[in-house]
Amino acid sequence: MTTPIMPKSDAAELIVAARIRQGLSWSDIADRIDAPVVWTVAALLGQHPVPVDKATIVCELLGLGEGVIESLVRQPTRVADESVATDPTIYRLHEALAVYGPALKELIHEEFGDGIMSAINFKVDFSRRADQDGDRVVITFDGKFLDYRW
Repeated sequence: MTTPIMPKSDAAELIVAARIRQGLSWSDIADRIDAPVVWTVAALLGQHPVPVDKATIVCELLGLGEGVIESLVRQPTRVADESVATDPTIYRLHEALAVYGPALKELIHEEFGDGIMSAINFKVDFSRRADQDGDRVVITFDGKFLDYRW
């Protein structure tokens, strides 16, 4: 009898639990698979397919089985989860884009012309910056400009 492939959300829960129980940071895992940390977290939470060699390393590191590897390598279905949008951290990111999105759109058009920033040909970086008024969260979006062509 053939069993279904584990849903990506189930694999993500196993990965998170194993990471916490083993005291590993996301950066530790990203370093082991030689991948950017933000991409690594997104992929292991189910938002990207993971190359089989990287999935194997993650599962060996975390003591997880073949079922998780099978799940990780699959193409995800990327949909907005409304329940996640109410998390305070994610909500604040939505809020920041709601406030600054129109201004960034205007600036992109002024600087580049008629087009958009790709979220497919895209890099994102995250860092912490010390500040006398409290540490700052620095998030950098780096997307290829795609011009509208007629």
